[in-house]
Amino acid sequence: MTDRIGFDDFMKVDIRTGTVTRAEAFPEARKPAIKLWVDFGPEIGELKSSAQITCHYAPETLVGRQVMAVVNFPPRQIGKFMSQCLVLGAPDRNGEVVLLRPDQEVPNGARMF
Repeated sequence: MTDRIGFDDFMKVDIRTGTVTRAEAFPEARKPAIKLWVDFGPEIGELKSSAQITCHYAPETLVGRQVMAVVNFPPRQIGKFMSQCLVLGAPDRNGEVVLLRPDQEVPNGARMF
């Protein structure tokens, strides 16, 4: 376990539910990745992300899938692509990313608590 944090620190991380609206291979990335466009509802809108998830996912399987993402990190330039959010996942037994998502559909933009 890492260092403990206070509840106020946790509340600074804005984790929201969104739906993937578009996904494309990202062959220019140093490590295999997929470009994602995620709709977080009217309050936040659509944000882009680059995710190293090619072991378990193909771009065509991601459109319409709900995901969880941190939406309040500063944008990060990845090659010629600006990543605006961090889509969340957990490693499988081989260290490959499995996306985190709600187990029932929830509104886009719903905040995790």
